[in-house]
Amino acid sequence: MTMLNRRDVLKTSLAALAGSSMPYWFTTSTANGFYTANDRPVVGCIGVGDRWRGGVGPMAFRYGDIAAVCDVDSDNVGRAQEQVKKAQPNTGKDFEIAGFGDYRKILDRKDIQVVTIVTPDHWHSKIAIEAMRAGKDVYCEKPLTLTIEEGKQIRKVLEETGRVFQVGTQQRSEMSANGGKAPQQFLTAVAIAHSGRLGKITKVQCNIGGAPASDEIPKADVPKNLNWDMWLGQAPMTDYLQGKFGNNKTYPESRTHYEFRWWYEYSGGKMTDWGAHHVDIAQWAIGKTDSGPLSIEGTAKHPMPFEKGMPTVSNRYNAATEFTVKAVFPDNIEMVISSNGDNGVTIEGTEGRIFVSRGSLKGKPVEDLEKNPLPADAITKLYKGKIPGDHMRNFMECIKDRTQPISDVHTHHRAMTTCHLANIAIRLGRKLEWDPVKEEIVGDAEAHQMQGREQRKGYEIQG
Repeated sequence: MTMLNRRDVLKTSLAALAGSSMPYWFTTSTANGFYTANDRPVVGCIGVGDRWRGGVGPMAFRYGDIAAVCDVDSDNVGRAQEQVKKAQPNTGKDFEIAGFGDYRKILDRKDIQVVTIVTPDHWHSKIAIEAMRAGKDVYCEKPLTLTIEEGKQIRKVLEETGRVFQVGTQQRSEMSANGGKAPQQFLTAVAIAHSGRLGKITKVQCNIGGAPASDEIPKADVPKNLNWDMWLGQAPMTDYLQGKFGNNKTYPESRTHYEFRWWYEYSGGKMTDWGAHHVDIAQWAIGKTDSGPLSIEGTAKHPMPFEKGMPTVSNRYNAATEFTVKAVFPDNIEMVISSNGDNGVTIEGTEGRIFVSRGSLKGKPVEDLEKNPLPADAITKLYKGKIPGDHMRNFMECIKDRTQPISDVHTHHRAMTTCHLANIAIRLGRKLEWDPVKEEIVGDAEAHQMQGREQRKGYEIQG
């Protein structure tokens, strides 16, 4: 990929790009990446379902050579092998695309330098930690963690190993946001907030939508292509369930594939699914990427009664379908996370407000950019000195210079902490006090215990 020159950087303000139909980096790029044919990193892909096939996989073989794929669903393995064979650029390297059902086979490969992790959420931390300890650089889809304690464990191992780690919150890069119709809108929104043009920031609101409910889902035989025990991992052993097609036209109601998101055993509902994007942007905008809330409280509607923060029914989706949460940050900044309203982030200050989503960036401070644009280097500075581009490219650039990418573990852990705290608060139904320095819930032993979870024997995470 041809590197962009200084002139390209000067074109990154929203006003200059408003009439464009595609992100500016597309106009100067080619498909084969910026590595030479003999210099492309060797990649192993762990978790190769829909999200990998439609996004992370194609991004990975744009810049690296995929040597092996892995999934606990053997059907996914076969499809991924075929996709890589057909699509991977001819780089002169001659190797077979290996397929595995156990991720450790990939970590054992000395030739593999980079791994992508696109598994259900409850597997992210264990694989990521073991990958770093095996000497691999890591690209892991969001949300990175299932609990607050997992975030602390990943951060500790990252510091010990010095690996390069990119979290898949692509809104920080925006390669594919809305087909490029509103290029770099999230970066521009954060830059506006940091510029002082909104005055003192007083409130941010994150509208992230709610989760679906389900009827009772009946027991079913485990599909022959699925290793159910390994799919469950750290989560408790339980029955395999499969029901009708509900909110998802591709997959029936179940605990697996896309639908795992609606079970607290494996994920955090919309709070972590979309909160991983919008809460991250909001915390970035208010300058609290190295801090967290002081208190958090809210109300929610769950599909069944909860006792001591735990669902009382085992065969229905249990994540909150509706919620409104308020978190108060240092400097008396309020963050509201809601399942209502138009999807996006509103940033309010004493002198103005803006709204940003994957389709738009609007508000008077945005209109003012036409006559008073941001400094030419505002976006580049926000992007850690690198030229904004697609998320995988940023990861690969950082592998070369051994710096941390735009969506680094530290800031993502802080954003996810806010999301995890929100879920703990609505599951227990009470206000929580949080110490952002010690990273502990204060004065509530029951809530404090929910910062982590018991892990099934044989699948414990060793931080």
